[in-house]
Amino acid sequence: MSHTYEKVSGNKAKLSFVIPAEKFDEALQLAFLKLRKRINVPGFRRGKAPRRMIETIYGESVFYDDAFEIVSQDAYSEAIKEYDLHPVDRPQADIDEIGAGKDLKFHVEVFVRPDVTLGEYKGLTVEADLQKLTDEMVDARIEEDRNKASRTIDVEDRPVQEGDTVNLDYAGSVDGVPFAGGTAEGQTLTIGSHQFIPGFEEQMIGMQLGEEKDLNVRFPDEYHAEELKGKDAVFHVKVNGIQMTEKPELDDDFAADISEFDTFKAYRESIVSELTKQIEKNNDVTIENALVGKAAENAQMDIPEAMIEDQADYMVREMGMRMSYQGLRMEDYLKYTGQTMDDLKKMYMPEAEKRVRTELTIEAIRKAENIEPTEEDIEKEIAEQAERMGQDVETFKKNLTDEQKEYLKENAAIRLVLDLLKKDAKVEEKKEEESTEKPAKKPAAKKTKKTEGEEAEKKPAKKTAAKKTGTDEEKPAEKPAAKKPAAKKTEKEDAE
Repeated sequence: MSHTYEKVSGNKAKLSFVIPAEKFDEALQLAFLKLRKRINVPGFRRGKAPRRMIETIYGESVFYDDAFEIVSQDAYSEAIKEYDLHPVDRPQADIDEIGAGKDLKFHVEVFVRPDVTLGEYKGLTVEADLQKLTDEMVDARIEEDRNKASRTIDVEDRPVQEGDTVNLDYAGSVDGVPFAGGTAEGQTLTIGSHQFIPGFEEQMIGMQLGEEKDLNVRFPDEYHAEELKGKDAVFHVKVNGIQMTEKPELDDDFAADISEFDTFKAYRESIVSELTKQIEKNNDVTIENALVGKAAENAQMDIPEAMIEDQADYMVREMGMRMSYQGLRMEDYLKYTGQTMDDLKKMYMPEAEKRVRTELTIEAIRKAENIEPTEEDIEKEIAEQAERMGQDVETFKKNLTDEQKEYLKENAAIRLVLDLLKKDAKVEEKKEEESTEKPAKKPAAKKTKKTEGEEAEKKPAKKTAAKKTGTDEEKPAEKPAAKKPAAKKTEKEDAE
């Protein structure tokens, strides 16, 4: 068997193969043994007809496809390994010559991972939007602990107020006709949470325990149920129970109850220390992303469309997984937003291209600098991952699979690349752009929640560059594996 390699254009590679006649004949015999029981030949029991008889009836090419499949897989895999190619799509195979007693000749064209020409990546100057710790951040963090330490009290001596949690029954109707999903009993609702349509919660303020009342509301024009959009509705509600939340005072007793500190001052100082460390980590990630982004901008590469599409497909699946954790189904999301899977994929394409470009740039820098993590580097990565997972290091390490170990090794290498980029880099704090012209005043737009797809994610560059396993919550772009060439179909009759 022999093969040759040539670069056709850009990132398209052509592999040409010649399989000796005797090897292809062996493959034909294997194909015959595999298929004979599925071929019906008059006068013979299934599987007992001679090969020559079957070829006479159905044509000599009856076993070509399967024989080609047998020999091409090994030949293709061997060539990919020898030339160190990294295919990014399914290869297209074309047969040049085929037949019993003849050398099999075919060629394969496939897009491979592109060559990267690095630009400047050392000593870069970048702007970064860095966080600063504020009193508001500290107060918000303390308020989280305060909410956790709060208790719920039943209320009987006053009407419903903003912030109360109400247990209610309701029955909705449009033009006097009940509609699907408009009736419930024992429903819990926090007044002011805006869980229900506009006007519903506001009209419940002032209702007494046990009181019944009709609420007149209007469904939004952009409501997910088509039949209810913009419709006036009446909800008959009954208040079954009222509860209020009692929050503790922010004093030494509070600090002692929810922390290891005896005074509120010491507890607050610990929150400041905790948030400071978190902000430092966040800023470090921001700087890393800015540096990798700049290095990627300076690099030249011709990215195959297949790589970007694969990454976009993965990002859509990743979105679906995140939604499933929240009890949402992709089918329902698409229905409510009026989108299709193709719409989501198209939306993700720019970010997908950015991710692929970043990954390729990091790989190129690693190769150019001959970066290989030491055992100490890998052990450090394992320890950090174990800490993120909340596990004992030795236990975590003991349960790692080979694939997970390889992933952590890759992450350790990426960490070294990021350290190299930061070594002599100059980071300037991003300044807000000031406009010399006063913008025309516009009516305040009604704020809406961002969809999963619209929410921009800030992730460390390392998350986009390594193949990920179950050792972490999020999975970055997978590296496509080499795929076997698809045989060019020969015409043959149905042998069944």
